[in-house]
Amino acid sequence: MVRSAQTSLMLVLTIILALGTVPIFAQDDTNATKEAYNEGLSQMQQGNLQMAETMFKTAIDRDPNYVDAHLNLGVVYFQNKQYDEALEQFKRVVEIDPKSVDGFANLGRVENKLRRRAEAEVAFESALAIEPENTEILKELGKVRYIRKKYAEAAGHLQKCHEVGGGDQTTHYYLGKAYQKMDQLADAIASFKKALELNSNYYGAHFALGQIYLGQEKYSKAARSFKAAMKANPKKPKAAYNYAVAMESQDSENIDDNIGNWNAYIKRAKNDVKEKNSVAIAQQHVKDLQERKEKLQYE
Repeated sequence: MVRSAQTSLMLVLTIILALGTVPIFAQDDTNATKEAYNEGLSQMQQGNLQMAETMFKTAIDRDPNYVDAHLNLGVVYFQNKQYDEALEQFKRVVEIDPKSVDGFANLGRVENKLRRRAEAEVAFESALAIEPENTEILKELGKVRYIRKKYAEAAGHLQKCHEVGGGDQTTHYYLGKAYQKMDQLADAIASFKKALELNSNYYGAHFALGQIYLGQEKYSKAARSFKAAMKANPKKPKAAYNYAVAMESQDSENIDDNIGNWNAYIKRAKNDVKEKNSVAIAQQHVKDLQERKEKLQYE
């Protein structure tokens, strides 16, 4: 989530009172700038993004170096999917304030949204240099580095996120995936199980556990994991395919059940374009199993 800056009306009034020695015309201008900014915050909180944009721009016109106005205008652009405009605002934030954690973090989030992972990584690194124990940034940098196949570095950031008291099922899942890629399977299993402790319906963790168990030829455990994945998200057919593989690997002689499992997969996946090749393989395998069953009946 892209973060906004919140400034209360009380804080605004305190700032104005602190400027008592400023000439009247300058104080009036400051008042108008703060009022425009606060109105922008109010409109944004109400979901009126067009009016919020107008008010933040008004504040920036009056004070081009108003960091929070640039930051929140960037948030408005992000929510409107105007990513290039959002980038411009967040870049302006870090130009004005090179110590703005939210500026660098939001810059990273936009770059990541645009799939510019290298740029996102640099932005998150800059934010983390300012706040080394910021759990949200550790989480996001860990995910970006996993996507960039920097598995050891990803694991390091996600571990630290947990060590300093942050993290959730997603961080444990990505930590497990990083361990899995590094062939540290015991650690991967522990991480996936932790993700499931936090969210028992986490499809990705169930599926990943099933993959590991299938590779280890622990077919009963694999089948249980894939069955749980099917329950967690019935719309994803790949778990049904792997469930059929695990069950047949465990008991290849139970032809009727195996045919049933493969047909269950075909029913789930037949309208999924991405599963076209796998469905064709499954259909041919069902025919082979039926032929085998017929031969056994005549023996």
